[in-house]
Amino acid sequence: MATVLAVHPLTSPATQRRLRQCWSRRLLALLGVELDPRGAPVRPGCLVVANHISWLDIFVLNALSPSAFISKAEVRDWPVVGRLASASETVFLRRGSRGHAKIINGEIGALLDAGRNVALFPEGTTTDGTHVLHFHAALLQPAIESGHPVQPVSISYRTPDGSLSVAPAYVGDTSLGQSLGAIIAEPRLVARTLTAAPLPTTEGVTRRALAEAARDVIVRGIADEPDLAKDRRTVAERSEDSVSAENAVRS
Repeated sequence: MATVLAVHPLTSPATQRRLRQCWSRRLLALLGVELDPRGAPVRPGCLVVANHISWLDIFVLNALSPSAFISKAEVRDWPVVGRLASASETVFLRRGSRGHAKIINGEIGALLDAGRNVALFPEGTTTDGTHVLHFHAALLQPAIESGHPVQPVSISYRTPDGSLSVAPAYVGDTSLGQSLGAIIAEPRLVARTLTAAPLPTTEGVTRRALAEAARDVIVRGIADEPDLAKDRRTVAERSEDSVSAENAVRS
């Protein structure tokens, strides 16, 4: 908080992002979590989408590549966390307001146009990491409107032998304290990220097809079965199927 209040206002956006990356890497180290990045580099100006397991995911993605995050508007009013989020380029989304959604889409598009990365969790909630929920396609609309690609990142937490761990899961009635205690209780955890090649948002791509393709990429990434050539092909194919289905319904 001292750094946010005293240092942030005096530094450039680039320096702020470097600070955020350093904080995130240090936090992971303090918690005994090793970052294991795999796959392609995160490309500037992409909408980064990832599966959601824990509050720790935000620090994992920021340690990988500092990004602006999309969060529910209520977080802005949370003590301490709200101030930190506001200082970290967070885009606050007021749910259920179409007018506000259009404004947010413009804000996200402007960040992407400036070469910044914006990150979100399309599931809309957390899981224990053993499965991936349905992706909410509407959240990907800003990438389509601005013509910027979507880059999927699979997140999984593992023990040193490579097995999936549910220790960091922040799900159900689990409190932040319980989640933190479970993480600290583990002698060593590995946060594995697998970054896929960006998925194009060329003309004709539907947000539903894009969401389904991104989810499939992430599911395969968690299972260590990436197929980057198939990823790009699937978006176009699913967009054609989606348009055909909509036309059939209208008929």
